[in-house]
Amino acid sequence: FSYLNAEVAGDQFFSNPRLSMKVMETGTKIAQELAEALSTLREAGVSTRRYGKTLDEAEQILADQELNPDQIKDVLSTLAAATRDISNKNQALSDQLENSTREVNELRNTLHKARSEALTDSLTGVANRKQFDETLQFRIAESVSLNYPLSLLLVDIDKFKAFNDTWGHQAGDQVIRFVAATMQRLALPDHLVARYGGEEFAVIMPRATAAEARKFGERMRLTIEAKRLMRKSTNEFLGTVTISGGIAELLPDETGPQLIERSDSNLYASKHNGRNQVTVTENAARPAGRNAA
Repeated sequence: FSYLNAEVAGDQFFSNPRLSMKVMETGTKIAQELAEALSTLREAGVSTRRYGKTLDEAEQILADQELNPDQIKDVLSTLAAATRDISNKNQALSDQLENSTREVNELRNTLHKARSEALTDSLTGVANRKQFDETLQFRIAESVSLNYPLSLLLVDIDKFKAFNDTWGHQAGDQVIRFVAATMQRLALPDHLVARYGGEEFAVIMPRATAAEARKFGERMRLTIEAKRLMRKSTNEFLGTVTISGGIAELLPDETGPQLIERSDSNLYASKHNGRNQVTVTENAARPAGRNAA
């Protein structure tokens, strides 16, 4: 079974209830706005037809050359009233459509934000497991279709449980945010950095061979190791943080779970062989036991 925590696997199937409610509410509001806009348009259509009928009747009356001044005045008065009425209704329609457009745009932004939140890890701001799964599936299809290489890097913070037990969860969260921010800063624009779960991260690297991915992994490892982390609340030195990584390049006919499993195997080899290293061998053996973390 994968070294990465299985307990987060359900994230791709169960969304945040608050976000689900927001999406439902937004959909209801959009439906209401569209219904109101359609109702206004129907009313405008009726008014336009009525105004057209008034114009036709006035034309017929004015065709009579024997109209006296009072009759002409009545016709013009009727036309003026009808024109004012259609003008007011057109203005109301314009205001309604403008308001509906603004509301729909705001609701669309709400939906976009809700989706963004649903695909983002709240602690670190990088992609979450759901976005990782969706992106990996897309990148594998792209790699097969365009014959591009694709590499996956899995990372785990070394001895994180001991660190958390010593310094507390707030300091642990600080370390997780630091690692995530460093990975995001070093990543290329088309890389996807994701928090896979707990202290575990993943980087999807399209158009990168295993050798190219290793250079990135080593640069990231050395950058993290070189940082002196201080506890924000007390300015105490927290010690040096190190990471272990495993890289695998997509093989022909390989599935996402198989690529993850090979990357995970290499990550476990890094842990077993002393931590603070990145392993890229394609067929890293998985030693018995799971106590190297």
